[in-house]
Amino acid sequence: MIGYLDLSLRLIIWFLLTADASLANILIGFAVVLLLPRSRTRPAVLRDWLHALWEVIVAIPQAYWEALEIMIRPHTEENVTMERVKPRRTPGLIFLDIFIITFTPKTIVLKYHKRGWYEVHRVRRSPRA
Repeated sequence: MIGYLDLSLRLIIWFLLTADASLANILIGFAVVLLLPRSRTRPAVLRDWLHALWEVIVAIPQAYWEALEIMIRPHTEENVTMERVKPRRTPGLIFLDIFIITFTPKTIVLKYHKRGWYEVHRVRRSPRA
């Protein structure tokens, strides 16, 4: 089951990158997904995948809210923080975590450190504003 989720994630990324729904592109996408090397890490737990997908769903309205908030109120403060990667994360789940953090307008992952940390840049409202 988890292998299918990893393959599905790769296929979705392929379609987002190519933006082409032709039969030839679908066949090429399947070939690319199957030929890409797979991770040798321990498989993800289905619960972790479902939680990550829920976070993607929650991030969509949050992104709209943050974009509106940035347009209405000035955000002049910024900082860079280090956030710990959640335990038992496969490369696919780490990618989804980075996607979720970067999807919202006020945050972006600057760097993923192999020792289990994300370097995150945040934009905030000034306490005086």
